[in-house]
Amino acid sequence: MIRNILLSFATIALLVFTFSGSKVAKSKVNLAHYKIQETTYNYHVPNKAEAIATEAPIQGQVFSLYLGKTYVGFKEALGFKESRGSYTVINQYGYLGKYQFAASTLTIIGVYSPNTFINDSKLQEKAFLAHTSRNKWILRRDIKRYVGKTIGGIKVTESGILAAAHLAGAGNVKKYLRSGGTIGFQDAFGTSIRYYLKRFSGYDTSLVKPNKKARVI
Repeated sequence: MIRNILLSFATIALLVFTFSGSKVAKSKVNLAHYKIQETTYNYHVPNKAEAIATEAPIQGQVFSLYLGKTYVGFKEALGFKESRGSYTVINQYGYLGKYQFAASTLTIIGVYSPNTFINDSKLQEKAFLAHTSRNKWILRRDIKRYVGKTIGGIKVTESGILAAAHLAGAGNVKKYLRSGGTIGFQDAFGTSIRYYLKRFSGYDTSLVKPNKKARVI
């Protein structure tokens, strides 16, 4: 009996739902207020060929890398001054690569083949760090004594001393500092210790550790 009553209710509910659904379907809905101007959305989307044809021409790669006063900034600035950053240049005096090393200087830090050196950029970077580490050890007392002082109108910094040592050799830098700037040095192009002290001042060269026996590994 209960089962029959439930079945009757289900049948009535189905009939009501069907009737109401069909009634809604037959009713008219006014969509006039939803109408939009068709020209508003009438635009063209370019295909792949059209997009490629209208692309702006590439004017060449442009890089902007700010190195600041970091160690990398120091060595890149020095390399640019020495050779405009070229690893393969050999000048008229036989100085080699990006940092313009003399072959005799390279032997001190364990590089014996100029041909291998000039064709290996990684070796040149390692050589620069080793040579600078060795100069920092040689000049350690002078760095401690003169950094912060003014000599020849230039405020002395550690990076300036290391750059000058790369130019003139650690011994000549010692003479310059200890003479108060009266014993100078100029290379074959007329570049002076004083100029390098000024040009490369204020860089962070703390990454370079003083090492008497620094060599390229």
